[in-house]
Amino acid sequence: MDTCRIPANASKCSGNTMECFMVLSTQAQKISIGILCILFGTMCVFENSLVLYLIFSSPGIRKKPSYLFIGSLALADILASIIFVCSFVNFHVFNEAGFSKEVFLLQLGGVNTSFSASLSSLLLTALDRYLSISRPSEYKLLMTKKRAWTALGVLWLTCATIACLPLLGWNCCVLDSSCSELFPFVDDNYLSSWLCFVMVLLGCIIYAYAHVLWRARQHVAYMEKHQAQAGKQNTRMRMDVMLAKTLVMVLAVLVLCWSPVLVLMTYSVFSRLNDHLRKVFAFCSTLCLLNSMVNPIIYALRSKELFSSLRRVFSHFRRQLKASEESPEGESTHKSSVIES
Repeated sequence: MDTCRIPANASKCSGNTMECFMVLSTQAQKISIGILCILFGTMCVFENSLVLYLIFSSPGIRKKPSYLFIGSLALADILASIIFVCSFVNFHVFNEAGFSKEVFLLQLGGVNTSFSASLSSLLLTALDRYLSISRPSEYKLLMTKKRAWTALGVLWLTCATIACLPLLGWNCCVLDSSCSELFPFVDDNYLSSWLCFVMVLLGCIIYAYAHVLWRARQHVAYMEKHQAQAGKQNTRMRMDVMLAKTLVMVLAVLVLCWSPVLVLMTYSVFSRLNDHLRKVFAFCSTLCLLNSMVNPIIYALRSKELFSSLRRVFSHFRRQLKASEESPEGESTHKSSVIES
């Protein structure tokens, strides 16, 4: 069987070699990838849109920096799902290679921006939980709504700038350098730098959450010891501990879903990949959508405030549905249908 070998040099910049990156060789593989992408992508957009609605439709929730950061994470997951599904299915399933280098790098930049923003939102949430648990008396002064919005603005601008560097010139076509075996036009040095950036983010998040869990355990012990005295403060501490554990679950899912992709990316920098590993990379990429789909489910099950808001929305919807059925128009329509019968 003929295989498309990708040379480790800048000759891959030719538009004729885009087909070398289309690693799905059978119709069954393409159908499987297409179904996974459409299923995960649709569920991800619906669930994260619901999270955004619950946050910004509830005045009490949207004022809290913690939920602003969760909203940023939901927005990043929505954008990543839409851009990833459209570009990934178009390229690997329909084998569309007629777009230019700039269009491909723009799509890749969009996916990288969204994922980096998702990871960075988790980092901001980790820092927010750290401040809330370690310095509860100063938390409202340190983490104001204005500072939260400023941090989110800096976050998205930084992620977009880093992700768009290949489009701005850091690619193997402009530099005449070694190209990645996983992504057309992407310079190996840029991929290594981006991986280092992601690893630093993950390391900071893991360190922050480890400290948060340690402080949470201290608070649990304190609450058990002084339960009769603490009252209202204990209730707030319990909410902080609950949210900290929830976000650790989010982080665990993120690491499990993204580690295969990151490992293969790292391996591709130091060694050549065969066709089988590149197919594995294509299928592992769909785990990113699974991660984005699972996050809102964790919020709904673990966050009492979001769950209460969700129940209010469903109750309001049921009341409206019941009112429409009991309205005079509904009754007259029902009577006329009976007379006709």
